[in-house]
This record gives sequence, C-alpha cells and structure tokens, in this order.
Amino acid sequence: MKSTLNIIKGIHPGFVLERELKKRMLGKGQFAISLGEFPQTLTAITKGKRRMNIPLAMKIENSLSLEEGYLMTLQVYYDIEQQKKKLNRNKTDKKPDLNKIRKIIFWDTDMSKIDWQKQKKAVIQRIFERGNEIEREEIIRFYGSDTINDVKRTN
Repeated sequence: MKSTLNIIKGIHPGFVLERELKKRMLGKGQFAISLGEFPQTLTAITKGKRRMNIPLAMKIENSLSLEEGYLMTLQVYYDIEQQKKKLNRNKTDKKPDLNKIRKIIFWDTDMSKIDWQKQKKAVIQRIFERGNEIEREEIIRFYGSDTINDVKRTN
C-alpha cells in the first residue's frame, strides 16, 4: 500500500493545503489573517502560482496540526517534478545535427517537421537501412546506443 506522501508526490503543496482547508471548512482569507499573513499570499499558494516557504509552512503545519516538514516536503517533490518536466521538454526540443544527415534519406518528409522523439523508431530504421557511417554515428550519439539496440531488437 502506498503512503499518502507517495500518492501526492509532485502535487503543489498549495493544492493539498486548499483541500485541507475545505475539509476543515476554513476560509482562506480568515485562515491567512489568523496566521498573520496576507490573504493574497495564501490564495496564490493554493492556486499553485507561488512557492511555499519554510516560515509559512511551519505556521500552517502548527495551526492545522500537520506533521512538521510535510508541506515543505511536498514543495521539494513538486520542484523535482517541475525540473524533470523542464529537462524532458529540453530533451524533446533537441534534434540531431542535421548537417550530418543527408536530406535524401528523408526524401519523402520535411525534416523540419520530424518529431525526433516520437518518431525515433522510424528514424533509426531509416538511417540504419539507408544511411552512411557518419549518419549512423550521429543517430547513435543523439539517441544513445541503448535506444538504438532496443529499436533493432524489436524489428
């Protein structure tokens, strides 16, 4: 059975806080004022537009009798998830060095429209069927030999 933390890992702590406040039938504005915070601050956090900070997290946890560090742990997991998404976005934006790949290999396709991640199986097959050594080396560099071997095994 998964722990609660494992289930909600990657979710902004503000969303969890909002749910907790609703469950306890507490208004965000009044709750923020009771903590000595601006209601706008708490609202921005519960909408996921602002990060949770340590002093505020400690005030909230103390006030709601939550485990110490719970909200900041969620914030860290959320930050990790966002960083992973950013890295994946950067990875999918990349493409191989097209100067090393002859256009004739993709004679039936506009190379600027190839999604190099989604269509990697077709790209790898085509390069290894019709490409020269330089093109094969570039595709191996771009995708990595593990990915190349996986695609070759499935054929």
